[in-house]
Amino acid sequence: MLMTTNEPAPADAIGGMTAEEAGALYRLMTWLSPSFPVGAFSYSSGIEWAVEAGDITDAASLRDWLAAMLADGSGFCDAVFLAQAHRAATARDDERLRGIAELAAAFVPSRERQLETATQGRAFIDIARSAWACDGLDVMVAACGGAIVYPVAVGLVGAAHAVPLPPAMHAFLHALVSNWISAGARLVPLGQTDSQRILASLEADVAATSTRALAASLDDLGSATFRADLASLRHETQYTRLFRS
Repeated sequence: MLMTTNEPAPADAIGGMTAEEAGALYRLMTWLSPSFPVGAFSYSSGIEWAVEAGDITDAASLRDWLAAMLADGSGFCDAVFLAQAHRAATARDDERLRGIAELAAAFVPSRERQLETATQGRAFIDIARSAWACDGLDVMVAACGGAIVYPVAVGLVGAAHAVPLPPAMHAFLHALVSNWISAGARLVPLGQTDSQRILASLEADVAATSTRALAASLDDLGSATFRADLASLRHETQYTRLFRS
């Protein structure tokens, strides 16, 4: 016999998502949205010089450049630092967290990239802390003992709020690639449709880089994108510039 009830379904069962999962998703969408005020729009990670030098001239060359940066350059390295910081913070391993933060701060190829990642890291923590008060975050920040770069900041805040690492990683890489595409689109320039096509074409690359970074250790860190590193260095003396890196 069919039984009915007037009692509503539990709120955390609606849509197959628990309240904790819904909260984590909401925060990730906010923290890693282009509208979250960390100033990411000001930086191009050397893409501005690559456009001026003729390395990037259209959608196809921008896509190839970004795929290399993601899989073999700063994208992968930042993803590893995020994962390691998240795990150390979750385990409350202050000594390891300090070592990760120091290595990540030193692991950038140019002064402007250092400015980019340190400034965004500081802004990310300050704004997340102001809008989402969280027990334990101040202790994690203090344990780092110095400058906290952007991927480490995302790892710390995610761990403090018990946001699972895999979705935090995927959202971070999506935001990173999206910002690169936005910079490239303004510089080449490209239209909105081409920009979305590049983002769509990098979906598998983001997933693969996320998987590699989650399985990697600090010993696996390394970059092979020498041209991108040179672009970051040469941007410092570029005559006309729209971006800060």
